[in-house]
Amino acid sequence: MDRRPRVMGFRGGPPGAGGIVEKPKHFKKTMITIIGYLRPFWWQISLVAICAIISTIFAIVSPKILGNMTDEIIKGFIGHKGINFGAIEHIGFWLIGLYILSSAFSYIQAWMMTTISQKVTFALRRDISAKISRLPLSYFDKHENGDIISRVTNDIETISQNLNQSMTQLMTSLIMIVGILVMMITISWQMTLIAVLVLPVSMAFVSLIVKQSQRFYTRQQAALGEIDGHIDEMFSNHVIVKTFNGEKRSIHRFNDINHKLHDSGWKAQFLSGLMMPIMQLISNFGYVSVAVVGGWLAINGKISIGDIQAFIQYMNQFTQPISQTANIVNILQATAAAGERVFGFLAEKEESSEEDATVLPRAVKGEVLFDDVSFGYSKDHPVIKHFNAHISPKQNVAIVGPTGAGKTTLVNLLMRFYDIHSGSIKIDGVDIAKMKRQDVRRLFGMVLQDTWLFQGTIAENIAYGKTNATHEEVAAAARAAHVDHFINTLPDGYDTIISDTADTISAGEKQLLTIARAVLADAPMLILDEATSSVDTRTEALIQSAMDKLSHGRTSFVIAHRLSTIKSADTILVIRDGNIVEQGKHLDLLKSGGYYSELYNSQFSS
Repeated sequence: MDRRPRVMGFRGGPPGAGGIVEKPKHFKKTMITIIGYLRPFWWQISLVAICAIISTIFAIVSPKILGNMTDEIIKGFIGHKGINFGAIEHIGFWLIGLYILSSAFSYIQAWMMTTISQKVTFALRRDISAKISRLPLSYFDKHENGDIISRVTNDIETISQNLNQSMTQLMTSLIMIVGILVMMITISWQMTLIAVLVLPVSMAFVSLIVKQSQRFYTRQQAALGEIDGHIDEMFSNHVIVKTFNGEKRSIHRFNDINHKLHDSGWKAQFLSGLMMPIMQLISNFGYVSVAVVGGWLAINGKISIGDIQAFIQYMNQFTQPISQTANIVNILQATAAAGERVFGFLAEKEESSEEDATVLPRAVKGEVLFDDVSFGYSKDHPVIKHFNAHISPKQNVAIVGPTGAGKTTLVNLLMRFYDIHSGSIKIDGVDIAKMKRQDVRRLFGMVLQDTWLFQGTIAENIAYGKTNATHEEVAAAARAAHVDHFINTLPDGYDTIISDTADTISAGEKQLLTIARAVLADAPMLILDEATSSVDTRTEALIQSAMDKLSHGRTSFVIAHRLSTIKSADTILVIRDGNIVEQGKHLDLLKSGGYYSELYNSQFSS
């Protein structure tokens, strides 16, 4: 579960009231990179800006025109000549037209910006998908899956949503602030001064409340993380909890965290709830002051009542774009933080280029030579040291040794999941370092101890290594793996939908399906990680029989855990501390009384 903190907005607070945002380390650099993704859409963004300007100007002019309508009505009453309905109708049509045009341009702006943000999101997801295929296996060994998935989903979605919001809001808010300020000054500089003075007073009170509430929001988010983690642990391991009678301890722990969450959440929500009433109270004082000053100016004939009405509307609108601008700062910070993680992933070191790759002949014999191979996952800690071995074509080779000896590492090097530090590995005389990785991996079929099935039909899972296989070929592979009978007992047979987490299929049946997949791929060489440790005796016999059939006539490497299963191997490589300490057939190694004999006897001693 990925609990990396990202963007956490205040719950219950008004826009722009503040928030807890992960601050980017390189804001400017990240924003320039995001702009690079926006560059192909520069003309659409220009149209968005034009639409935003027109829409906002129409919205700013409307209150002034509405004020003129009010003046016409008052003029009719005061002059006792009757209301000029023609003039009012004319103004009314202008107003309706402006409202419609403002809405239309706003719609066009939103539609275009949504299109742009979705295309940028598409490009980012495309680039990340391509990047994943070019990253070395070492990257995935060092990073959690949840972190990578979070970058592909959460972070890109954050960029998409925030781009859509921030660009249009930033344009309209800046235009609104300048436009409304200009309109208010043209009506009355005295009333404008009152309106502007109200703003810092409101912001001062808001800042004070935000400063107090931020502590509690931080605690609330921490408690939310705790409670999520606790629930995840208890639900995913509920069998263990029940087995050891840990229900009371679990409930007690949950209640402790819940109390902390309640306390911090209540205080945070209460303080946030104070912001709007305080801002409204201060705003009301401002409205009263404007009404008094406006009334005095109207009595003295300096402004009209319609102007006062328009000014109050402008004053009401004035705080909104300022709040939006403050909120945009948070949005941009969140966008940059998410962008930093995405672009950091895209900048990761990739596998080396393979432009001048050597191609193996079509008829692969399967001769493998390890020549003075040295390797370590870090250069300071070598795992394989000056390793030498010669494997003849079609030999069945067992690799044995204690945990950490380097058995799996050898397979990783053979498949070029990692590149060796020194020495060479050759297949049929060709150094695999000079071959394309895809070509190397195409030479091997793999059956690992950890099975993997994807969401799809049984037939699709078996045909994963040969997508153009016919149904007859799939069924033949299933029969060779002793899994055809089981498949035919299912209601939908080979069309049954399964997944890696399916509870309807046992571990042994999953393993047989992966063996069928390897059979169908029909690679000239095999890598088999013994997979019978967690199955019953009958299934073990089936798996072993299927693996024996699969390895027949092929060069095969068997990572052996149960030494009883490799008695018939052509040669056994006994690895200890990254080196071959013994090599030979099963009976010969037992007679020598060395390390292999010690390992074998330890498994069967009483």
